[in-house]
Amino acid sequence: MIFILVTITVLIILYFIVTSQDVFGAEAKGERLKRMQQSKHFKDKKFQNLSYTPSLTEGYSMPKVMSDFFFKKKDPLLKPVKNLPSIHTDLKNLSKDKNVFIWMGHSSYFIQTDGVSFLIDPVLSLYGSPFKFFNKAFAGADIFKPEDIPNTDYLVITHDHYDHLDYPTVKAIKDKVGKVILPLGVGAHLEKWGYKPEQLIEEEWGAEIILKNDIKIIFTPARHFSGRKTQRNVTLWTSYVLETPTKKIFLGGDSGYDTHFKMIGEQFGPFDYAIMENGQYNEAWKYIHALPEDVIQASIDVKAKKIIPVHSSKFALALHPWNEPLEKVLRLGKEKKLNILTPMIGEPVDLNKEDQQFRIWWED
Repeated sequence: MIFILVTITVLIILYFIVTSQDVFGAEAKGERLKRMQQSKHFKDKKFQNLSYTPSLTEGYSMPKVMSDFFFKKKDPLLKPVKNLPSIHTDLKNLSKDKNVFIWMGHSSYFIQTDGVSFLIDPVLSLYGSPFKFFNKAFAGADIFKPEDIPNTDYLVITHDHYDHLDYPTVKAIKDKVGKVILPLGVGAHLEKWGYKPEQLIEEEWGAEIILKNDIKIIFTPARHFSGRKTQRNVTLWTSYVLETPTKKIFLGGDSGYDTHFKMIGEQFGPFDYAIMENGQYNEAWKYIHALPEDVIQASIDVKAKKIIPVHSSKFALALHPWNEPLEKVLRLGKEKKLNILTPMIGEPVDLNKEDQQFRIWWED
């Protein structure tokens, strides 16, 4: 009994020592916590999805999922067998009159439109995790570094998971960022990392914010979860609608399929572009990460004219082959006569060009 108590005590102490590191961020308190508690989406001390959202699909158990993840024989194409092809676009020398989208792998991307720049969920360190031994980026998918980032008007964060909110990157680019757009509670992490409170535009679903050059961003729902430690959903997660004088762009964020896509399409669509999370999926957690067929339906629901799939090709967070998300979403999109754009990492997408073709680079 004494041995068990000592072991438990040591584990608790180790947990608090480890999670006190800066990479784990900070918990909301004071006025920030009061704001969160006043949200209609905050109940029972945590944020809630619009629909009931279990962590696992019916018929699956956490022991089975964990056993498969760690012990099941891995697909030989879980990771690329050679370096991914990519283009290292010089972001610092982009002309301000160019309207472009540049994917940096996984869910990191840079948008410049109507003279304003946005950097979304940048994960530019080698690891999409708090530890330097797990979730390493694929070779060739890690071509962009924090030093490649130019002075940027808006850093945009969808939620605080490590593969979307990367402490080394966000810390390194602090002096290059004007304002930060992020959901309720997430600002506590950035303040701990040196960002000023006046830099943060921290809101909940439904908020509409006017930005530079008559651009508007709207916080819209997603079906997901959050957390950097053991406690889940103590910060909000979000998608965004970006409305400029010339175009509408939907920034999907991590999300399982639900009715919110149709609601967003009816209220704000049609969209010139929809950046849709497509990858790291499994039937066991389809309520929080959409399957490719769900991505297609969600794209139809939001009334997207052009779809750019992200959330793949940099990390192996699920058991599917690394190139399956792009193969499936392109095939399913063609069946529905949708316009799916599949640039390589770093390959510019001209947001003013009506017809831009991209090769099937993942088959190389």
